[in-house]
Amino acid sequence: MLELMTGKVHDEQRQGESYKPLPGEEKAYKKKFYIESYGCQMNFSDSEIVASILNEQGFGATRNLEDADLIFLNTCSIREKAEQTVRKRLTEFRKIKKQKPGMLVGVLGCMAERLKTKLLEEEKLVDMVVGPDAYRSLPGLIEEAGDGHKAVNVLLSREETYSDISPIRLDSNGVTAFVSIMRGCNNMCSFCVVPFTRGRERSRDAGSIVAECTDLFERGFREVTLLGQNVDSYYWSDDSSGKAVTFAELLEKVALVSPLLRVRFSTSHPKDITDQVLYTMAKYPNICKYIHLPLQSGSTRILQLMNRTYTREWYMAKVKRIYEVMPDCGISSDIITGFCTEAEEDHLDTLDIMEKSGYDFSYMFIYSERPGTLAAKRYTDDVPEEVKKRRLQEIISLQNKLSLRSNLQDIGKSFEVLIEGDSRKSSEHWMGRNSRNKVVVFSKASFPMLQKGDYATVTVLDCTQGTLIGA
Repeated sequence: MLELMTGKVHDEQRQGESYKPLPGEEKAYKKKFYIESYGCQMNFSDSEIVASILNEQGFGATRNLEDADLIFLNTCSIREKAEQTVRKRLTEFRKIKKQKPGMLVGVLGCMAERLKTKLLEEEKLVDMVVGPDAYRSLPGLIEEAGDGHKAVNVLLSREETYSDISPIRLDSNGVTAFVSIMRGCNNMCSFCVVPFTRGRERSRDAGSIVAECTDLFERGFREVTLLGQNVDSYYWSDDSSGKAVTFAELLEKVALVSPLLRVRFSTSHPKDITDQVLYTMAKYPNICKYIHLPLQSGSTRILQLMNRTYTREWYMAKVKRIYEVMPDCGISSDIITGFCTEAEEDHLDTLDIMEKSGYDFSYMFIYSERPGTLAAKRYTDDVPEEVKKRRLQEIISLQNKLSLRSNLQDIGKSFEVLIEGDSRKSSEHWMGRNSRNKVVVFSKASFPMLQKGDYATVTVLDCTQGTLIGA
């Protein structure tokens, strides 16, 4: 499961940046489209693929909702709250649609695949429902919906669907970019809908991945994040040569594009990350020393109910191994509290592993039963809501302490920071991240010759819980 992000409209993601036309805004187009993305990084990446497909067909992107002829919500089904947010947003579009006859609204992504019938029957303003593997069919579906028909395509593919598409970077700062390397998931965690909404794992042609990363670097980008539900199970076989490429080998290929191109990845499943991956990370300075390693629960009993296929002891051994190979590696995690039958002892086990792992930060959630999953079919969601909330607050409080502790240890140290843009709070300060994925803010006056996309060696003088503060 990819790390979760809050859904944002594109204007909100550009705070502090000067306005630049989106591709298609500066030329003639058939219609204008507007996309909002919710959920994981993969959804944001998929929205860039959608923009590319539509742009090739003469549609232009816009940031202004009122100017749009087409509105798309790229949705997430991983938690109930995400679906509720989308439903609320759909009702907000109702007024706009009434004032603009001919406007079409489409629901894309995981929620589209899972709730296709319900969306069309109950949400009367939805004209199109399009699953994650069906975006190539969008131009035809738009035409169909424009003729007054409900347009639907939620078919899943057994092959990587978008290898040859160069995404339009909708929300790019011009420095960092997501690159999808695989789709789907085979892990069948009992709480997760991803295998049902995105299908089984299929890996993208390694050559096309390297080519996309090379193109990004040549266009001035200085960091790529390789994306997949479980990147460590990436495996691509070249039918012509019979040679296979593992994730460790792919990491090396991308790192060799240029020493100035930083490489990140997300997300790893603890059972699949190998020593070969760790050694490759340690070998290349431009592969960031940061791993997102979801825990979900610190209790072996709960992990078994979740079908995570590892024990708490196995997970801790993996964390230990990461620190043995890369003592300076940053680790973050996903944590679910209040899973079916979770007792206080199970909760304490989670807090214990958090403390021992020393996470830099975590994504923390209350368990949300998802219809159709194994957990929904087999187990009862029996932990009281007030207990879930109390446990979540204890997890958040501990993570806040761990994050501050980790940042305090960096005071006095110097880090190479890739400048991503202005600090949100002050245009007189730069904001960037170091190899461990920590945000660093520092004065522009200390580096008068540098600009966005450059590297700066910054000494940390102070910190907050979430930010390192440099000179």
